[in-house]
Amino acid sequence: MDFFKYQGTGNDFILIDDREETFPVSQDYIAHLCHRRFGIGADGLILLRNHPAYDFRMIYFNADGAEGSMCGNGGRCIVRFAHDLGLFEKETRFLAVDGEHQAAVNGDEVSLKMNDVTHIDQQPDFTFLNTGSPHYVKIVEEVEAMDVVAEGRAVRYSDRFAPGGTNANFMEPTSDKRLFVRTYERGVEDETYSCGTGVTASALVAHQQLGMQSPVSIQTLGGMLRVSFETGEAGGFSNVYLMGPAVRVYQGTIKA
Repeated sequence: MDFFKYQGTGNDFILIDDREETFPVSQDYIAHLCHRRFGIGADGLILLRNHPAYDFRMIYFNADGAEGSMCGNGGRCIVRFAHDLGLFEKETRFLAVDGEHQAAVNGDEVSLKMNDVTHIDQQPDFTFLNTGSPHYVKIVEEVEAMDVVAEGRAVRYSDRFAPGGTNANFMEPTSDKRLFVRTYERGVEDETYSCGTGVTASALVAHQQLGMQSPVSIQTLGGMLRVSFETGEAGGFSNVYLMGPAVRVYQGTIKA
């Protein structure tokens, strides 16, 4: 079986061209492929399949092998993959688990349109919102010194977010238009170098809570991303775009 490895600011994925739908979908098998000791190693695996109404369909699996909710960096990586396969030239429309997405490739950068956000749950010490995946966002000081795995795991498995759990983001403003964000991702069950839906959520919270204006630049452990958006009268967000690099790392074959 041929596979391709892509990364977006250190968030890495196994990409499979499954337009003939021959990939043997199994939670154990996908978890094995994503294992960093016994498999290829990745934060997730993504199948690219045909769809009659779109350029392609994205099916995303977490590193634990379970089918996941929307992955922003994974979305940008599959757009780069589809572009590399020659499925489109500059702009594309594809279907993911949370609906239709539009995207564009401009040099090294992939720009992905995220879903509109209409509801934000503001609590005294954190914010909760869904940007294709559920996200807890907390403004902190000295985010570099945090034990993100311990604190993120406590949030992810807390009774408040049972039974599905949530992703946990900790963000520190570093200027009037820049954040440093670290994320604990459910399904990976660890801190990742970057989380696309997480930085998107963090940028929207930074606008709501700190008055940051679009576009917001976000530093992650794996590099820089940008999020642009428009605000509505009811406090929601539309025309939300996640922008940054998506890179092919290598390709190979593995015994299926």
